[in-house]
Amino acid sequence: MLPLLDESLSRLDNVVVAFSGGADSAFLAAYATRLLGASRVHCVTAVSASLAGSEADDCRALADEWGLDWVTVVTNETSRPEYIANAGDRCFHCKDELMDALGPIAAARSATIVLGVNLDDLGDHRPGQQAAAAKGAVFPLVEAGLTKEQIREASRRMNLRTWDKPAAACLASRVPYGTPVTVGLLSRIDRAEAALRCIVPEGNLRVRHDGEAARIEIDPDQFATVAARHGEVVAALEALGYRYVTLDLAGFRSGNLNWALGENRP
Repeated sequence: MLPLLDESLSRLDNVVVAFSGGADSAFLAAYATRLLGASRVHCVTAVSASLAGSEADDCRALADEWGLDWVTVVTNETSRPEYIANAGDRCFHCKDELMDALGPIAAARSATIVLGVNLDDLGDHRPGQQAAAAKGAVFPLVEAGLTKEQIREASRRMNLRTWDKPAAACLASRVPYGTPVTVGLLSRIDRAEAALRCIVPEGNLRVRHDGEAARIEIDPDQFATVAARHGEVVAALEALGYRYVTLDLAGFRSGNLNWALGENRP
């Protein structure tokens, strides 16, 4: 179906997929399993404070639905001083922790670790890719020349329900660089987004943490929904300790906190 991806995965033969449950890693896990068979595709979800609880639950559900060979592993990036400091290289230390956790699993199976990085990801500020590559991870979707749009379309053709799943970056991406990332803060953000998902069940959603303020990013077509239920929104976030609750009229923008690093505006 996708000759270049078939070639890349067949050459690797035995892989460990870093399975976060997002559209890209889900596609890679499902496609590799159909191509190589479950005995040669081991899917691993890293569970930590930076993974939303709903995402961990969905990984489990997807593994059951698709018959994946799947396990979880606990990672402790939140114990790393460099990660907590939340400088521009935070993602490097997160992926380095992930690779340290996946490395022994892959070694025991004589397998190669693969990540669901796509061509579009290469243009964003993602130092984690460097950490993964430095420790031997391979990016088959990049080797196959696949963009995010192509992956979603291929997922749709395969009847994967993740084909239109909104992007779900780690919870630390809601915290401005320079603000320490703690387990308590990540839990707070997770609870805030879970509460808002009851009001905005579809589309992209972020609650950006900014001190006493919670800045909500959603798709513009959901503005009216939030406005109509603004009392519930404010009550939910004030209950979590936020003094100010704002709606960003620019809408959802992936990676917009990277502006602080001199990156281009999303």
